[in-house]
Amino acid sequence: MLKRFIATASLLVSMAGFSHADTLPDYQRSSGISGNLSSVGSDTLANMMAAWTDGFKRLHPGVNIQLQTPGSASAAPALVEGTAQLGPMSRPMRVSEENAFQARFGYPPTAVPVAVDAMAVYVHQDNPLRTISFQQLDAVFSRTLWCGASKPVATWGQLGLSGRWANRDLQLFGRNSVSGTYGYFKQAALCRGDFRADVNEQPGSASVVQSVASSLNAIGYAGIGHQASGARMLAISHQGKEAIKPTPSAIRTGEYPLTRYLYLYINKAPNQPLAPLESAFMRYILSAQGQKAVSQQGYIPLPAQAVRAQRQALGLDASLKDSR
Repeated sequence: MLKRFIATASLLVSMAGFSHADTLPDYQRSSGISGNLSSVGSDTLANMMAAWTDGFKRLHPGVNIQLQTPGSASAAPALVEGTAQLGPMSRPMRVSEENAFQARFGYPPTAVPVAVDAMAVYVHQDNPLRTISFQQLDAVFSRTLWCGASKPVATWGQLGLSGRWANRDLQLFGRNSVSGTYGYFKQAALCRGDFRADVNEQPGSASVVQSVASSLNAIGYAGIGHQASGARMLAISHQGKEAIKPTPSAIRTGEYPLTRYLYLYINKAPNQPLAPLESAFMRYILSAQGQKAVSQQGYIPLPAQAVRAQRQALGLDASLKDSR
């Protein structure tokens, strides 16, 4: 059974060896696929889930997929309560969430990595700042300063800008606490510290980027898939190393320090196949067509070897043979 499936370290190794020459399996349409699916979870995955749903429904018109995207924290309760078969999350489940699922079903949930994402730090396009360090991020967004910053940062001059920028106050934007993006940034960039009270919490990542694009003094964090005109991503340095831009190459190799994986959690009983509709939908996501949609939405597709391994672990190719 697939639990967390592939550890982050293993995925980083596979990503580092990724080649564009690798080929992903095409989706093979099977007959008799119809019915209803419900998905509840991550806002970060909202556009990808919509793209996968649209592509899948074109091949299977008898399928209806309902999408709700209040945030990653909503995925586990929906799976436990049986109100959703799909739980998109932009972070791994917490131990308490896994324990609640196991208490209900007697086995853990299945985590399927479906795409690679990176957390970006955005500023207004007219802001001259080009790089920021982890210690500076801690000073900007955290009130606890657990990453080593000596004091909070309140003005752009404290980040090295001069002239008319020196005395400008920072305007902070981020996600709300139900979001996996909030949790990931808190853990990875703030050393699990607490956010400052003056961070303007937004209901979605697109709202964060749009807010930054609309305010000259703004800085905010969101996934790379939410890039928008008017906002620009900063290069980030970690522990005295060179600042790295969130380019596709740097994300694939894990060189960019805020790289993460996006997950789809499902309820798969040990040694039991997925239901035909769920199996077909997962095969679509883990196919050339599904991963092409990942690229089109601004994220990084999984390497072919990771896709094949996940298909095997989920028994997707075996279920395809059985359906023919």
